[in-house]
Amino acid sequence: MSKDYSLENRIISILKNIYDPEISVDIYELGLIYDIQISEKNKVKIVMTLTTPNCPVVESLPLEVKNKVESIQEIKEVDVILTFDPPWSREFMSEEARLELGLL
Repeated sequence: MSKDYSLENRIISILKNIYDPEISVDIYELGLIYDIQISEKNKVKIVMTLTTPNCPVVESLPLEVKNKVESIQEIKEVDVILTFDPPWSREFMSEEARLELGLL
């Protein structure tokens, strides 16, 4: 297993402990994380969205993601990019999240 792979798994593990305040499902299973990129210098870029553009956590959630992922010792820098393209929809949710919300 490569070092990057385990670092990505640790980032995902942290993301799975951050919950959308309106839906009691973590942001990873909810499909709010579109991309995780890790450079050779352990700089991380996370592209994410929110369930709606006027979500009440539009300011705080990306900051929470940045702060918690930065807590991983090897990571030098975290850049969280918020996008609404494509807009989030229920199809982005994992099967586990849909089951939890009774959507299956």
